[in-house]
Amino acid sequence: MEQIIPFNKPHITGKEVHYIYDAVASGHISGNGKYTKLCQSFFEERFGFKRALLTTSCTDALEMCALLLDIKAGDEVIIPSYTFVSTALAFVRQGAKIVFADSRSDHPGMDEERIEELITAKTKVIVPVHYAGVSCDMAKIMTLANKYNLFVVEDAAQGIDSYYINTDGTKAALGSIGHLAAFSFHETKNIQSGEGGLLAINDERFIKRAEIIWEKGTNRAEFFRGEVNKYGWVDTGSSFLPSEVTAAFLWAQLEELDLIQEKRILLWNTYFSAFTNSDLREVRLPSIPHYATVNGHMFYLVCNNEEVRSGLISKLKRDTIHSVFHYLSLHSSPYYKDKYIGKELVNSDKYSQAIVRLPLFFDLSVMDVELVLKKVKEFVK
Repeated sequence: MEQIIPFNKPHITGKEVHYIYDAVASGHISGNGKYTKLCQSFFEERFGFKRALLTTSCTDALEMCALLLDIKAGDEVIIPSYTFVSTALAFVRQGAKIVFADSRSDHPGMDEERIEELITAKTKVIVPVHYAGVSCDMAKIMTLANKYNLFVVEDAAQGIDSYYINTDGTKAALGSIGHLAAFSFHETKNIQSGEGGLLAINDERFIKRAEIIWEKGTNRAEFFRGEVNKYGWVDTGSSFLPSEVTAAFLWAQLEELDLIQEKRILLWNTYFSAFTNSDLREVRLPSIPHYATVNGHMFYLVCNNEEVRSGLISKLKRDTIHSVFHYLSLHSSPYYKDKYIGKELVNSDKYSQAIVRLPLFFDLSVMDVELVLKKVKEFVK
């Protein structure tokens, strides 16, 4: 019987249980303890975030962004339609009107050239989503934000350890460019803690209030730093802070970030190089803009149509290889389609019908990748 190749398998470094035991033994497991501080300092020092706060999920981090930006009914928020529902949901819950942007023709990320025409007097935020860990054109987006006095929230759920390349050749970590950013540590991500997230703050105006919102609307963080002699309810907020158990698990992953990234990028390059030298009639490769790096989060193919994609997924399934498609356009989702008033989003719908994601995870071997390649090539020929 052939070995089954799953789409994803969460990587365990081997130190997670040890650090969890240490957290439990310390007697402080409710959060914002030793491992929370280790993780947050890691992100601030490595990627240059002015402040990093662990959250229970990327969704929570995005909801904190909506609270920090005081999103209210009537405010408009521009997001790509081709994204996970959390990108929209965080702002919808505050009463915002979502304005959907189409994807680029060459990449699932939002079409930066079409953003300006969506801006009105009510626009407050642009939310670029770095799909597959590939950067949006942040120079163009920040220029628009500065021109119209807008905020930028980077949805970097898939963007850990990936970069935007400036015109002078220097690199800026995804999540370090916009005013705020959100990351995911769901088990499908490069670095994972089962569930988990991070709010990155790059505008110092938001740091103090972010800590308050993070701590259920209290100034508890200031109290523990000795800055106030008691703490109380001072603002809105919620229970966004994860436990030390989650933080301890995440710390074991962060210690091996470079090793994990090296392997995932190797696998990504193996896919890309092999397909580049192949005759692909029914599918095309990911397009990586010149200003973006690859972080090995995801390898996908763009099929000519939905029928081809279904055929490819079925073929791989018969060969015990698990592949999946991805998002459905949010503007045409059951929840939103009756609310959507706007132009047809051709590219977003195309990717909804055409993308197939191939297995890519740390414990996948190069031999496994070569088998997947073989089976895909059999199909496209």
